Amino acid sequence: MKDVFRHLFATMDVDSDSSDEEVITAYYYYRRNKKNRRFWVHPYLEKNFHHRLFIAARELNLSDTKFLCFYRMSKESYLYLVNLISPAINKQNTNMRECVNAEERILITLRYLGTGGTFASIAVYFGRGESTVGGIVTETVKVIWEVLEKTFMPIPSTEQWKGIANRFETLWNLPNCIGAINGKHVRIEKFPNSGSSNFNYKSYHSMVLMACCDADGLFTIIETGFPGRNSDGGIFSASAMKYWIQNAGLNIPPPTPLTYDENDSPFPYYFVADEAFPLLKYVMRPYPKRILDNVKRICNYRFSRGRKTIECTFGMACEKFAVLNGPIRIRDPENVNLVIKAACILHNYVRKKEGLQYTPTYSTSCESNNHIDVIPLPQNLTINITSSAAALRNYIANYFLTPQASLPWQWKYAIN
Repeated sequence: MKDVFRHLFATMDVDSDSSDEEVITAYYYYRRNKKNRRFWVHPYLEKNFHHRLFIAARELNLSDTKFLCFYRMSKESYLYLVNLISPAINKQNTNMRECVNAEERILITLRYLGTGGTFASIAVYFGRGESTVGGIVTETVKVIWEVLEKTFMPIPSTEQWKGIANRFETLWNLPNCIGAINGKHVRIEKFPNSGSSNFNYKSYHSMVLMACCDADGLFTIIETGFPGRNSDGGIFSASAMKYWIQNAGLNIPPPTPLTYDENDSPFPYYFVADEAFPLLKYVMRPYPKRILDNVKRICNYRFSRGRKTIECTFGMACEKFAVLNGPIRIRDPENVNLVIKAACILHNYVRKKEGLQYTPTYSTSCESNNHIDVIPLPQNLTINITSSAAALRNYIANYFLTPQASLPWQWKYAIN
């Protein structure tokens, strides 16, 4: 019997060298404070088992609109997702009870990601226990990320990066741009014993999602788990994303001349970001507002055309999966990371399966430039492989003034 006691308390704070009396005392203390189950299945859940949401949701197959609203994707995309995920989350029935099948597990997870509700509310809808729903969600989001990552968010190849750059130039008139980078604060419930590490400047607790997207609103790189108190620039400087960019781990193409550059000077491929990020050879940020002239205003306007894609991507992901609006009421930071990554990869999945690509739109109602007193003229600037990030930004700002690269409406929107 003493060996049984010692085995039970092997993982507790009872020293292996404790006396028999101490082990027995610890055992009785454990039994006295153990919370006994009153029910294996709550009577309410058992009584309404055949009226739960999963059974009622099957009737949504009769309506495409209702199905899309409930499942956050079309029937075809949902069934394809079930086929991909089911083998990794299938369970077996036992003599004690019937398991929660793979399809219901996926639906519970999609409803959680789509609504951002609590486990308690999801549990009532589906006629399951709150802890059961919590376990299902944390297990399923991990599988969703692991199964879909390599297909729907792979590291782009060199040719794919060039394709992204072509789309940025076609859609947003930004040459050699291979992505827009920004951070998003995802609201969370304060973690135990975390102090103010996640308390951000917006006065709530958050974890930061650092993401890069292409010209069509698809995430290409994401990294999460950063405390909300840190700035976007500080997070980027400490991120694996920056490390792999600097160490040629992302297959980024070598510098090539800008499309209409008459000098044919090689210009590096770059990401566009906002003022919170550092100016680097591979990260172009706007000029500070305190030193703006008309040339810099036009450059900032052109950068903003590409930079807005990451804001649109965050907006689409939050609209589809409201869990990103938070607060996420999960107490384990690792599980919160998995929830965020699952929402992002499902955003890519839905966009690729049934989304519409952006099409170029140009202003057809531009006013003439006669009201502008002085239009800045391009200068004869040169760059080389050793040029600084500031010199590269000045060069592309000058490039935006050339007749071939300028936009008819940029003067109207950017010059005072």
